[in-house]
Amino acid sequence: MNNFTDVKLEIFTPQDYALNIADALSEIGVGVIGKHDHCVALIPVRGFFRPLPGSNPFDGEEGKLSEVAEYKLEVNCRRELVEEAVGVIKSIHPYEEPLINIIPLANHLFR
Repeated sequence: MNNFTDVKLEIFTPQDYALNIADALSEIGVGVIGKHDHCVALIPVRGFFRPLPGSNPFDGEEGKLSEVAEYKLEVNCRRELVEEAVGVIKSIHPYEEPLINIIPLANHLFR
C-alpha cells in the first residue's frame, strides 16, 4: 500500500497539551479536510504505564504502575507532512517517548 496520500496521526497526550499540539499542527497544514482546516478530534482516554529503570517519566514513579487522564488526538495529515508533523509534536509533547501512531488512509480511493 505505497500509493496512499494521507495518514491519520493518533497522538496520546496529557490533556493540558492537546490544544497546543493541535494548533501547532494546524500552522504547518495538518488537519485540512476539503475546504476546512484545524480538523481534529480529541477523545478522552485513561492511559496506563509503568516507568522502567533508567526512564525519566513526565508523570509517575519508576517501577510503579501509573494511570493518567489523556486525550487521543486524531488528525489527518498529508503524507509529505508526516516528518515535519512528528517533529512539531515532539517539540511540544512532554513525554520522553510520545506515542504517535501513523496510519495510512485509503480515503482517496473513494473520492
